[in-house]
Amino acid sequence: GTSRQIPQSIIIGVRKGGTRALLEMLDIHPNIVVAATEVHFFDWDENYVKGIDWYKSLMPFSYGNQITIEKTPGYFTSPQAPERIHDMNSSIKLLLILRDPTERVISDYTQVYYNRVESHKPVQLFEDIVIKNGALNTKYKAIQRSLYDVHMEKWLKHFSLDQIHIVDGNTLIKDPLPELQKVERFLNLPSRIMSSNFYFNQTKGFYCIRSDGRERCLHESKGRPHPLVNNTVLEQLYSYFREHNAKFYRMVNHSFDWH
Repeated sequence: GTSRQIPQSIIIGVRKGGTRALLEMLDIHPNIVVAATEVHFFDWDENYVKGIDWYKSLMPFSYGNQITIEKTPGYFTSPQAPERIHDMNSSIKLLLILRDPTERVISDYTQVYYNRVESHKPVQLFEDIVIKNGALNTKYKAIQRSLYDVHMEKWLKHFSLDQIHIVDGNTLIKDPLPELQKVERFLNLPSRIMSSNFYFNQTKGFYCIRSDGRERCLHESKGRPHPLVNNTVLEQLYSYFREHNAKFYRMVNHSFDWH
């Protein structure tokens, strides 16, 4: 009685915003099934040309009362993804998880740093990438990805604001339940996720998941220690993002506790 369905909801981003945590936590819900991997269908041309049947073939099997969710953080910053997703399903519900833009930049750098170390590639200090000739290197991809207003503008050309639910990534990490209950309501699902589904792991410093009699934590690549960043550089980042954040708050009619 199961079949593969095109997603009724997609986690569109943002990279290093908490997309994996959000997906794993939603997977607790009996009415949700999640795609195992990031599909990159709408943002990578080489995948998009394979067509919708190929996309569907990567989805999990589900029952009629379940909704399918996939997550690809690259969608949010992709110029093509909004229109392509709209072409597939103009009434789809989108989930966007965001965190403080400066923290996101540092987290983005940290992921690339560890990947390079593990591949025995040379690495640069955060400050040496972020500052060029004494000024902020605004062309740095990690900074570009944190310009939420710029990217959101493209999505709002194709979707109404009530189709996009924004999850506060900073809150999800500290207190997951209220954020997940908001998602349940947004997806019109019965309330099934409970506080007993989470426990705080002192060693890792974040919440882990308890469901179906099993306990699981996010992969060890999550929650890695960030480098200590020079205060002057931090202030430059905060100052650069301030205007973009204010514009974003106006766009979505909601303020966040960001620097």
